[in-house]
Amino acid sequence: MWVWWFMFFSNLIIPVILIVSGRIMWKHCPKEINNAIGYRTKRSMKNENTWKFAHDYCGRLWWKLGWITLIISVLVQIPFYNSSDTMTGIVGVIICTLQCIVLIISIFPTEKALKKTFHEDGTYK
Repeated sequence: MWVWWFMFFSNLIIPVILIVSGRIMWKHCPKEINNAIGYRTKRSMKNENTWKFAHDYCGRLWWKLGWITLIISVLVQIPFYNSSDTMTGIVGVIICTLQCIVLIISIFPTEKALKKTFHEDGTYK
């Protein structure tokens, strides 16, 4: 039983981080372009406009994806409440893996939006 609760709360970590980080990126973009914190890709770090756009876009995306993955993760894990520890572990690992994939894939629409909105030199199209 304790394994289920451990996996349940463990599987809430990534969605909660997405929700909180997304909200912070969206509402409180780092003031200066830096190599330590924020959405850092070659395209997003071209200038102040690309930096702010990337944080706004990715922040909103992470916020939405965080809520979606949170709800799905909870709904998928609840039916396994009385399952064996092995089954609970397998389900937990699958959920966590899918959450990580969602996090990584979120880079692609952000980069696509940057490419659609800005020229290669970072000026608006």
